[in-house]
Amino acid sequence: MGMEHVIRFSSGGSPDLRRVMTLLAQHDFPVQVRMVDGELTLPDEAPPERWKEVRLGTSSGMVSLVRRGGEIAVVTWGNADEAMQRAWNAVAWAVAKAGDGQILRPEGPQNPDDFRASVSFPEALRK
Repeated sequence: MGMEHVIRFSSGGSPDLRRVMTLLAQHDFPVQVRMVDGELTLPDEAPPERWKEVRLGTSSGMVSLVRRGGEIAVVTWGNADEAMQRAWNAVAWAVAKAGDGQILRPEGPQNPDDFRASVSFPEALRK
């Protein structure tokens, strides 16, 4: 069983994953593409424009991005430790920030900056 953050984009599209990865790298939290649509990839390989599922490697473990129409679900394991949950939050923030999206939370949609202030993040992103 997994946990997910769902990000909805007003444009109905989704951000280019290279923008997401660049944003995280600029905040000293690099990630690498490990798998696209069930196929292993090279870490520096850009995912195709029409990907359905991408797995990103973080320093704490794997985070999956699942495209669902005008939304992306950012998924991690339900038993993720605290470090993995912080990485999961960081990837969700970057996806929303790069695509001008809203993170759908139980208390209502949050913009990326409000989300960042309300959840735990890796040390590099707290600066």
